[in-house]
Amino acid sequence: MYVVIAGGGKIGRYIARDLVEKGHEATIVERIGTRCEQLVAETDVLVIEGDACDVSYLEQAHCDRADVFVSTTHEDDDNLVAAQLAKIEFGVPRAIARVNTPKNVEIFESLGIEPVSSTRLISELLENEFSVGELIHLTSLKGGRVQLVELRVPEGASAPGPRAIQTLDLPNEAVIVALFRGNETVIPHGATEILPGDEVVALTTPDLEERLTHVLLGGD
Repeated sequence: MYVVIAGGGKIGRYIARDLVEKGHEATIVERIGTRCEQLVAETDVLVIEGDACDVSYLEQAHCDRADVFVSTTHEDDDNLVAAQLAKIEFGVPRAIARVNTPKNVEIFESLGIEPVSSTRLISELLENEFSVGELIHLTSLKGGRVQLVELRVPEGASAPGPRAIQTLDLPNEAVIVALFRGNETVIPHGATEILPGDEVVALTTPDLEERLTHVLLGGD
């Protein structure tokens, strides 16, 4: 299987690495030069520096022979345009796109693009009850090799103080994808702080769950 991936952030990089490990072929199209350099150093995939919304870069990625196109950027508009180009201009049979704003899911679906909205998926699981400090498995991906998990940070005297995500000693293969704070849903970035009482949702591998729990609960 040959897969073209738009966006070389954590998600795109992880997907590419997983595909290669399974014997598939992948190409990443990434517009940020420094990120391209990092991808070349860390992965065994072809990396093209350019905008996946530009047909010429999709041509360089040989989208015409791709079995699947995956768009993983932080911008829904870019993901939509890139996925449409892959389907319409190159006839890619299957296009999958990250959707950051849940209200856009129906737009992607109406255009034949398979949307992946972590926010909507997570929202459907909000009614699940769990204990403070207990890591809960929400769903498994990639045949159990990746887990979507949730943990509620304790409150009170024993709770860790506010901590920016970028300061946490998170495992390399762990990504925090959402925070639930009362009625508020936060899609985090590096400077986002995790506060006592937050419900943290993350993607990780089974062997790193204990380490992730330790970090989120304020361990050194």
